[in-house]
Amino acid sequence: MSDTQDRIPTPCPSCSPDLETVHEVLSPGGGSLTVRCGECGHVHKIQPEPEREVTLDVIVSQDGESFTANVTTSEDETVELGDEFLLETDEVLATVRVTSIELEEMKRVERAPAPDIQTVWTREVDNVSVNITIHPQDGRRDDSRSITAHVPGDYEFTVGETESFGDDEFEIDAFVVRSDADGYFRDRFEEEGDTVLAKDAKRVYAYDETSRAWSAW
Repeated sequence: MSDTQDRIPTPCPSCSPDLETVHEVLSPGGGSLTVRCGECGHVHKIQPEPEREVTLDVIVSQDGESFTANVTTSEDETVELGDEFLLETDEVLATVRVTSIELEEMKRVERAPAPDIQTVWTREVDNVSVNITIHPQDGRRDDSRSITAHVPGDYEFTVGETESFGDDEFEIDAFVVRSDADGYFRDRFEEEGDTVLAKDAKRVYAYDETSRAWSAW
């Protein structure tokens, strides 16, 4: 639920009982608001209308599995691809990101008012799995292999830096970002120093550093 506004439109019993004027909110109290008319300065109390809410069906993808939950939000809320919010249910407490918005007749859109939405599709971004393709140092792509790194969503992968996961050690060569990631100006990055958050990474490409020790034999 949103915070109380600093200014609201409401009729003034002193100067405009039949018309709304802008009022300054002085203080809430006892379920009512103390306000001051911007036209005549009259101070009075009003009973604000309760915020109307809607309940959305939310499907959460989490490590290859999915489950359904419900979220209550303001009727005035607009949901967009890439939005992140805290999902709290009896089963899970996690931050999720909106990956798809479904309206009636299974129509998919990038943004929509909450009352129009049938289903919100999301994925957990607190802890994520990142697919990493590791190429051998000699460049033979036929011998490339893939691993999955399980890391916090805000873990950073940087082109040119060396990472170690278990017995694997590799140097980041490039990465591809997810379509729901915000703040990236292209899909693929391969310049040294380019950085991606794990929750935004669709795939990371790297060169094997582990094999260097064996190549000397």
